[in-house]
This record gives sequence, structure tokens and C-alpha cells, in this order.
Amino acid sequence: MITERTTRLLPSMTAPAAPQHVLVVGGGGRENALAWALARSAGVKQVWVAPGNGGTAELEGCIQLAISEGDQDALLKTCQDETIDLVVVGPEAPLAAGLGDRLRQAGFAVFGPGADGAQLEASKQWAKALMVEAGIPTAGYWKANSKEEALRALDAQGKPLVVKADGLAAGKGVTVAESVDEARAAIEEIFAGRFGGEASLVLEERTHGPEVSVFALSDGERMVLLPPAQDHKRIGEGDVGPNTGGMGAYAPAPLLDQAGLEEVKRLVLDPTLAALQARGISYRGVIYAGLMLTETGPSVIEFNCRFGDPECETLMPLMGPEFAAVLMACATGQLETAPSLTIHDQCSACVIAAAQGYPGEIRKGDPISSSVENGADLQLFHAGTRRDEAGVCHTNGGRVLAMVAQASDFDAAFAKAYEGLQQVHFEGMTYRRDIGHQVRSH
Repeated sequence: MITERTTRLLPSMTAPAAPQHVLVVGGGGRENALAWALARSAGVKQVWVAPGNGGTAELEGCIQLAISEGDQDALLKTCQDETIDLVVVGPEAPLAAGLGDRLRQAGFAVFGPGADGAQLEASKQWAKALMVEAGIPTAGYWKANSKEEALRALDAQGKPLVVKADGLAAGKGVTVAESVDEARAAIEEIFAGRFGGEASLVLEERTHGPEVSVFALSDGERMVLLPPAQDHKRIGEGDVGPNTGGMGAYAPAPLLDQAGLEEVKRLVLDPTLAALQARGISYRGVIYAGLMLTETGPSVIEFNCRFGDPECETLMPLMGPEFAAVLMACATGQLETAPSLTIHDQCSACVIAAAQGYPGEIRKGDPISSSVENGADLQLFHAGTRRDEAGVCHTNGGRVLAMVAQASDFDAAFAKAYEGLQQVHFEGMTYRRDIGHQVRSH
């Protein structure tokens, strides 16, 4: 367990001003949680969220904007009209499309990498090459830009491999094959164009061990680490069934104590930042390392260029009042002058309420009723929701809501989260009842 602490940065000479006006770009549960945490931060007067969701208007201090995350012109105009001090970009797609570059060129501080740094997530081939170059522990791999090339590599290995679409695939482009035939089918699917764009992929050796997510806030030269988190990808209790975007999470994950976290920083994060710098990339945003803890140590499964979801919903209630100022310092390359970030000494538990049919064909449009009010130790973050003209909130996506709770231990935190879910209802509401089974008492 990570003990109570304040994450210390280098001594401050001139502390950056905390942002007063903040724009959060995105419309999912991650952005709902980010907006909530930023609105609670010291110095922040107003948060705008574009496009937000059905829960955005309920967040104190937040204003929802009907602007797509891909509409760079409208987002830039909002920054100008509302004198935005800090832009926090939630999803990976606008980052890969260069939104951070566009806004920075116009003089705005952006927490989120440019299109060059976003390649950590947007191109598996690029990321794997960087890892090999930097000596970062990761599974052996083969890249392929044609179906024939991929099938030759698979046949040469003669065993099941992990098959990953090269580009952004909304979390659905990875197959951990149990057989050579399953790997072959996954290759066929990618080159049939299911995930869009010009098809290419990465084949990887299978590795084994528990998974954990580590997040570093970077200003391009320095970083500060957040508590590790662990999510649950499978739809079914007991970790069975199809993969999802995540059915729940908890933090801090006991799999990594403070010494383990420092080892990850030394073996993975420091070399990653150095490799980015060597390529002329000033990476100002989140470096998300998805790790497998193997018998020989941590091994990188993937990098993401943004906060994970639902890990973000789980982590945000643990952030102290300096959170916005620290993100501002990252965005402006001044992390050494930032205030120390307080990490609350609590266990945080998140359970996702999904729509009926998720992760397959889902039902939408069902009204949502809830008596939960966001407080100090219980939060309801919206993800796939929308409001109609009468203001009634309806389901509008696969993962609909995230119930998050904090307590002094995981048993109490999860009990509180599940109690909160009893106060929420929509037709077909689906959730796992064993989230956090790894750390909960039996």
C-alpha cells in the first residue's frame, strides 16, 4: 500500500500561476472525472467541457459546450473567446490528430502531447521501435505491413502470438490468441479493414503475469508519478468473456509498492522520456504505461498518450487541490516550479454500470434515475449519457456510468461503491459484482 505522502518535485523558485479558466476536451467518463477534479482545484474559477455528456452540467463549476472533440477551429475559438488558461485533452484521437499542436501554436497551454508524442499510442510499430531503441523491457515483436508478411511471421513462429492493429482502434484492435488459427483470424480481420486506415500490425510474444497501469505527468523533461491502478477488462465475473474498455478499477494497486513504482520509473518511464527527447519530442502530458509484472520484472504491454478509463475515474478523487497547477506546470514545461501534489491516503474503487448487450450491440435511450450526489468519498461520473430537450438523462453508450468510492481499505471502498449503485437505475443496467476481487476479502 502506498502510504500517505505528498509527491515532492524539485524546489520551487517561481511557482506558475494556477489556471483560472480550464477547457477539458472529450465526452466520456474520463473527461467527466477530470472536469470534476479540476473544478475542485485551488485557483480554478471555471471549467468548460467539450462536448461533455449528460452529467457535465451537473458538475459544479462546469459549463458544457456542444463542440466535437475533433472540431479544432471551434475549440481554438473557444480558447480565444473564454480566455482559456489551460486545455486538458482527454481522448487519444484529437491528440493524434494534432489538436495540441494547433492550440500551442496559437499560444495556449495544453496538457496533452503533440501528434509526434501521441505516436506512443497511435502507432504500435513506432512505440515498439522506441522501446527497443531505449532498452525498455517489452515482449519480442514482428511488424507487418501486409497480410502475407504477417502470416509468414506467424508461420515462422509456429505458436500463438498477440496480434495488435498498428493504429488507434478504440481499444478493440488487440487479440491475445490462444491458438495459431485464432492469431491467423485476427490478422485476416485487421487486413480486411475492420479498424480503418491503411492496415498494418504488430505481432508479439505472449507474456504472463498480473497487469497494472502506471501514469506519469510529464513536462517534457521531468515527471511526477501517480498511484498505480488496476482495471478489469473482461465483461464477466471471474474475468471471463469478451474484453471491454474496462468494467472497473481500483487504486493504489498493491501490486506495486513505492519501491516497485520507483523500479518502473527507472526501467520504463525515465528511458521513455529520454528516448522522446532524443527524437526532439517535448512530451507534455500523460505517459500511461500498461505493464505486465512477469517473473523477470515489469514488461511494457502498451503505452497510451492519455489517462486510462476507468483508471482516471478511480484516481481523480485521490488528487489534492494542487492538481490543476501541476497540469499547468506540465503544459508550460515548468514542472520544477510546481507545487507539491498531494495524494490522499485512501483506497479508491470504481465500478462501471454498462448498457445491456455491452460490449456487443447495446440498447440506448433508456432514462436514468439516480439519487447519488457527488461528495468527498462517493462520486458518480457519467460516461455514455445524454440529456434530451426536457433535461432528462438517458443512456447513450456502452459504458454508461462510473460509481467511485473511497475509504481507508478496499473492502469498505467497494462496499460503498456497490451501495451507491443501488441508488441508480436504468433498464438493462449491467455491472460486475466482483470488481477488485484481487484485493477484497473473501
